[in-house]
Amino acid sequence: MKGKQNYDLCWLNYRPINISDDLKVTLKHLVLINVDSKIIRDEYKKFCRSSFNINPQFKSSISNMDSCVILGLIKDLKNLFPHLNSVESSLKMGGFYITKISNHPMKILIVGSDNISLLYALFKFFEILRINSSLDLNIIENPKLDLRLLNHWDNLDGTIERGYSGKSVFFKDNKIIINERTYDYARLIASIGINGVVINNVNVKKNEIELITSKYLKRLSQLAEVFKDYGIKIYLSINFASPIYLGNLETADPLDKRVQNWWKEKVKEIYEFIPNFGGFLVKADSEFNPGPYVYGRTHADGANMLSEALSRYNGIVIWRAFVYNCMQDWRDYKTDRAKAAFENFMPLDGSFNDNVYLQIKFGPMDFQVREPVSPLFGALKKTNQILEIQITQEYTGQQIHLCYLPTYWKEILNFDTYAEGKNSEVKKRIRGIAGVSNIGDDINWTGHDLAQANLYGFGRLSWNPDEDVEKITKDWIVLTFGKKEKVINNIFYMLIKSHKIYEKYTTPFGLGWMVNPGHHYGPNPEGYEYSHWGTYHRANYEAIGVDRTSKGTGFTLQYNSPWREIFDNIETCPEELLLFFHRVRYDYKLKSGKTLLQSIYDLHFEGVEEAELLREKWIELKDEIEDTIFQRVLNRLNMQIEHAKEWRDVINTYFYRKTGIPDEKGRKIYP
Repeated sequence: MKGKQNYDLCWLNYRPINISDDLKVTLKHLVLINVDSKIIRDEYKKFCRSSFNINPQFKSSISNMDSCVILGLIKDLKNLFPHLNSVESSLKMGGFYITKISNHPMKILIVGSDNISLLYALFKFFEILRINSSLDLNIIENPKLDLRLLNHWDNLDGTIERGYSGKSVFFKDNKIIINERTYDYARLIASIGINGVVINNVNVKKNEIELITSKYLKRLSQLAEVFKDYGIKIYLSINFASPIYLGNLETADPLDKRVQNWWKEKVKEIYEFIPNFGGFLVKADSEFNPGPYVYGRTHADGANMLSEALSRYNGIVIWRAFVYNCMQDWRDYKTDRAKAAFENFMPLDGSFNDNVYLQIKFGPMDFQVREPVSPLFGALKKTNQILEIQITQEYTGQQIHLCYLPTYWKEILNFDTYAEGKNSEVKKRIRGIAGVSNIGDDINWTGHDLAQANLYGFGRLSWNPDEDVEKITKDWIVLTFGKKEKVINNIFYMLIKSHKIYEKYTTPFGLGWMVNPGHHYGPNPEGYEYSHWGTYHRANYEAIGVDRTSKGTGFTLQYNSPWREIFDNIETCPEELLLFFHRVRYDYKLKSGKTLLQSIYDLHFEGVEEAELLREKWIELKDEIEDTIFQRVLNRLNMQIEHAKEWRDVINTYFYRKTGIPDEKGRKIYP
């Protein structure tokens, strides 16, 4: 699984596959109709040589007598194949059509709507062959979301905020990296349909502010060219106060003409270097980052000012909705961080320009193991929305623990907001998805080899949020490890079960935040309990949880009916979110008939047992998996089990000491 520079090629590691002789003859001939793409030729060569040990031949015209694969744009092929006229209206930007048009001789037609769609189609064609080894197909695919973005929290010195996979692949020692791995990364994420990459941290500090200056723009233009060839635009996170730091102005007030003109000139300069630049990602008035509130302005004022500078170049502003009071007094029972995004942005609905997109975290807090879906998705009616999720595992085990997240993302995407009545799921309310990247320069890109599945799953769900997550999971396993049934079954079990296992031995019932402050790894039940971050569970000797009902902080009132009533009532609130919405006595009986406290004990013991089963499933594959990969994963699973035991013992002991109530089953809990 290694590339030229000693790193894995992940799901693009092309292995030998068995196909019919007829199909092999067909694949040997690729006819390119008005297509002059080195990337397509090179990818086709890699696939054919690695998979079938054949050297393909490239042609520019079709012979009726020859078996071949024909690839081209629909505008160039519809005169040759009249049936394509009925297909043309079905293809959107990025969309493609793949079909077999004859058997004797065999001809396979790969048709794209635009240039990048041909590369998407080729990757899909290879994927079908690798998974099915046959070509009984007639498919039309279009991306369902316009923006399929990766957010890198990378710093110029090479460090990565919330990164668990080594150093940055973009930066080192305050310089921009462009090497063989840059091309392979662009290739890797293009294969799953990603079309935008924010290359630097949303927390834009002193050195990173200069990324939009001539000091870096020439090198950035070279980086952008690499990604452009794979249909990917680059974006930059910016500091809202850049006119002060870089322009010698005393203000960054978005309504100040000098500030507006400074940004217009800066944007003009950027596009002179990078004509296909995507735009800006902005974290403003958030966790000590400056923003329009400093000047008594709204977030719409700030975002629109930037959007006007970008609009003439078709650039966009992605404005994060992660705005809350990060200096809360823990004694304040009225302020509720969960309500903040809604309170800050709902009054501005309809105030943002067309090229402004609000990037909203999936939940109202901060990427916890489980949160309710943010009510903003069901409230905003006149504002472009992007769903933000975290591929990197900040609160879900930091790529030491196996925690497969697409199963959870699918729940979020399918959540019905009732914004326009029933069938108003999140996936229908958004224009794109942004995932905080989990990659670095580790040999396997993601620290934990099985965490590659999170990146792959993110891409597939970004392309099509309706896709079946079990199919995505099995596809990744086959593409990465091959078709052996035991390998597929065991790894499938491990991935599909892992998120709920992690939830059991950490913070079930929507509790969250019981982590060590700062680095967020490992259990600390009161690590954030008396902090200024608004992250409280308020446990005492008889109850736990924040009352966010209509009689408490009122957070439930931000939801549309029927969720407002469902969440508000302790009897109808989903138990997996019980402690997010309600303050609950430890002796409260759940639907299982067990008390809340006994359920907490049971889940933590069960979680450890199930984590041990994950390791057993992996050990069964010892003779089926390449040894270096097997050992890397086994080492992580061993660490996961030890850390799961620590979680179990710390959390159970915490509640035992709070309540004095023992485990009904007499298991070991430390006094």
